[in-house]
Amino acid sequence: MSLLTDLINLNLSDCTGKIIAEYIWIGGSGIDIRSKARTLSGPVSDPSKLPKWNYDGSSTGQAPGKDSEVILYPQAIFKDPFRRGNNILVMCDCYTPAGEPIPTNKRYNAAKIFSHPDVVAQETWYGIEQEYTLLQKDVKWPLGWPVGGFPGPQGPYYCSAGADKAFGRDIVDAHYKACLYAGIDISGINGEVMPGQWEFQVGPSVGISAADQMWIARYILERITEIAGVVLSFDPKPIQGDWNGAGAHTNYSTKAMRSDGGYEVIKKAIGKLGRRHKEHIAAYGEGNERRLTGRHETADINTFIWGVANRGASIRVGRDTENNGKGYFEDRRPASNMDPYVVTSMIAETTILLEE
Repeated sequence: MSLLTDLINLNLSDCTGKIIAEYIWIGGSGIDIRSKARTLSGPVSDPSKLPKWNYDGSSTGQAPGKDSEVILYPQAIFKDPFRRGNNILVMCDCYTPAGEPIPTNKRYNAAKIFSHPDVVAQETWYGIEQEYTLLQKDVKWPLGWPVGGFPGPQGPYYCSAGADKAFGRDIVDAHYKACLYAGIDISGINGEVMPGQWEFQVGPSVGISAADQMWIARYILERITEIAGVVLSFDPKPIQGDWNGAGAHTNYSTKAMRSDGGYEVIKKAIGKLGRRHKEHIAAYGEGNERRLTGRHETADINTFIWGVANRGASIRVGRDTENNGKGYFEDRRPASNMDPYVVTSMIAETTILLEE
């Protein structure tokens, strides 16, 4: 008799050329990730060769019951670390049967910005630092915390090791390796300041690919926490009080910023971001006002400031960038639940397409 794990790990290539494609999309809340699988006749590496599909949008808060069909357009392909072999994960965006993007399809507008000739010419690079919190399943309280109580104060947990300080490392490391397997530009992981909170980084990645990869990395993490029986939270302030919140700091550069004289280009770009501070804050995630308080390595949500090596600023410039006269900067305002399509494209739009 086969065990369940034996069947899960069946190598399909031993008996068929068919593959499984997991179609992934963003649900009606803007942060929930949905997916379903279909069989394809053979391996596919070009998303344009994949068939469109549909789903019941009335069950995801994206369409009325009387006209519920939403169409999935495949946009990016990744290797599937769960089924392995030639099986794939497919990042999709969502349209009406008439071909119009539905309101929650933020990728559509991002693609328009990233395809603008001025943006293409600048080869925008992104590195996104995704913070998240692991919660105990039945009580929705951070992993490693005593139920109904609190651990010792912050200090010993950041980048720590030890059973009394680092909680959930098996999940974090499994996610790291699964992302590398999938072909995601994951560049690192670390334990965060609040116990039970971790971070992974995606990048440097170019243009809209950074957002595609971040959504797939989030999906993979959701699947791994599902297996582990742990709840994944992207809440920007999961625990009130003297505990750090969770953000998605977004590092950014253009070709001009990376070239000689780039520091002046960076300062001009930061000036543009300051002019549109309110618009960016409005698009940078729900509940961010609970995180951006001016404490716990944040700037106040109503204040725009920038500085070199200042983790209490809205925009931080690294010492190396200042010393080299070129490089990149970090937008520290996005919340952990931000939509990477919105944030990456908005930064490009403001810094490249907004007139002086």
